[in-house]
Amino acid sequence: MTEHVLKCWPVYFDALASGMKNFEVRKDDRGFQKGDTLLLQRTRPNDLYRVETDYHGKVCHELRFAINWILTGGQFGIEPGYVVLALHRLAMPAVVSGAKEP
Repeated sequence: MTEHVLKCWPVYFDALASGMKNFEVRKDDRGFQKGDTLLLQRTRPNDLYRVETDYHGKVCHELRFAINWILTGGQFGIEPGYVVLALHRLAMPAVVSGAKEP
């Protein structure tokens, strides 16, 4: 199983984060498979092609999902070469800091 790290525009990322959206439409250029993981990173609102980072360059917003189902293009009005991915949200691993508490 593969983890795919992908950028996600704020409007779609926020809908996924709130639980209002549980699918993703993507170009099928990565060979997505059921059981693969998506690590979605929110892009900047004013620059949709750059991931939102903090002052130190660390990604600010990420969500991890498992792919439960894949609907391939060429049917039901979905363009050939695209897929609709049914997603199940996964817990993010805890962030471990190297700094020690006083």
